Amino acid sequence: MSDGALGTVYPDGAVIVREGEPGECMYVVQAGQVEVIHEAGGHERRFGVISEGGFFGEMAIFETETRSATVRALGDARVLKIDKKMLLRRIKEDPLLALNLVKTLSGRLREARREQTEPR
Repeated sequence: MSDGALGTVYPDGAVIVREGEPGECMYVVQAGQVEVIHEAGGHERRFGVISEGGFFGEMAIFETETRSATVRALGDARVLKIDKKMLLRRIKEDPLLALNLVKTLSGRLREARREQTEPR
């Protein structure tokens, strides 16, 4: 992993956040892709892939729970870390940012529900 002008570059397979760890920040994918996985009973289940411009870890900003999934680089990925204070300041400057966060979260909830109700 190496720090760049903006963000940090994670090599393929590097864990960015680990399920069960405390979280106090979120991340924005600046380049490349990351995969979101859940580990249970020694097996991994991929929830999805987040590409450039996408974000993850936002639940840690709004809740005081531990990380709900592990996120790791899928190929080399440059990722910017954003702490709660910075995010809230940006939302105050640009309220549309909050709307975009809610829109993305809503889409993720809809997709998760669809996956639960589809026959396997």
